[in-house]
Amino acid sequence: MNRDQLKELLTSVQSGQMNIDTAMDRLKNLPYDDLGFAKIDTHRSLRRGFPEVIFCQGKTVDQVKGIVERMSQYDNVILGMRASEEQYKAVKSLRKKVTYNAPAKAIVVGDIPQPVCQGLVLTVSAGTADIPVAEEAALTAEVMGNRVERLFDAGVAGIHRILNNHKKLTQANVIVVVAGMEGALPGVVAGLVDKPVIAVPTSIGYGASFNGLSALLTMLNSCVPGIGVMNIDNGFGAGYMASLINRLGET
Repeated sequence: MNRDQLKELLTSVQSGQMNIDTAMDRLKNLPYDDLGFAKIDTHRSLRRGFPEVIFCQGKTVDQVKGIVERMSQYDNVILGMRASEEQYKAVKSLRKKVTYNAPAKAIVVGDIPQPVCQGLVLTVSAGTADIPVAEEAALTAEVMGNRVERLFDAGVAGIHRILNNHKKLTQANVIVVVAGMEGALPGVVAGLVDKPVIAVPTSIGYGASFNGLSALLTMLNSCVPGIGVMNIDNGFGAGYMASLINRLGET
């Protein structure tokens, strides 16, 4: 929508020819911004409550830089996932406030907002090697305006580590549990709490773990109800889902 079209829309609302709900519906279905190599969904924040997230893996440095440059015209906070340090350095030249979360391989353009949800999102990793995926989930939830805490290296090989944190588990609105190897931790956590648990299998493990397939199947076959399962290594998806669930508690 160009400036003249937006002005016409505002005039229609002000004159009473169009109500606010109709105007919002019109805005939610506006065209994308076509860069040739990418089509930016400029009004996703209107529909989903958060801007489009850039999946940087597979994109060139110039493509990521071009997308961020255009998105900066619409959004104050931009999140880029699976980003390289080279892509980060290119983006850093565009805005004053750009940070790189190395474990999560994520670029954050703008300031991470203060939490708008009172509920807690807890991110748990089974092992230290699972932290990159867990951090991806935690960062995503933080950037989306959630209060987030982390509990790392609390896997079933030392079950007392998760049992000693039972109070923290019960304080959370949503729990993201990240595990490789056999992927047993989400089932253990879900059996201890009355909160939704989002399970994320990782590709960490020896040969028979089949790059995360073993953990994925364990999580899908859990007998404990209340577990939702993400794809292998998809910490971003878990953080996004946790934010959506946590936001429901605010309404």
